[in-house]
Amino acid sequence: MTSASFSNPLHGTLKSQGTPAKQNEALRIVEIASQIFEEVFGKKDAIHAKPLFLKNRTLTVTCSSAAMAQEIRANQGKIVARINEKLGKTEVDRIRYLA
Repeated sequence: MTSASFSNPLHGTLKSQGTPAKQNEALRIVEIASQIFEEVFGKKDAIHAKPLFLKNRTLTVTCSSAAMAQEIRANQGKIVARINEKLGKTEVDRIRYLA
């Protein structure tokens, strides 16, 4: 499956995220999470996981397979720590997976 297989859900989701500053922060977190997935899983495998949005400190990610969801689950602590480290503050507590 290619990255083009996933649509960009941010357009509808960001409207419900509040102020423009909060929307920008949520978008930044999604972008950082995408970078972290590439670092942790490599570009080839990272295309099978797409961070969607942040709500209530939970990052929701869609996965193209249950195996990828399992890999994210196994690495959740490391991924969350690296996202928060890049942000310079704790904004993400957990990851929710949609497979």
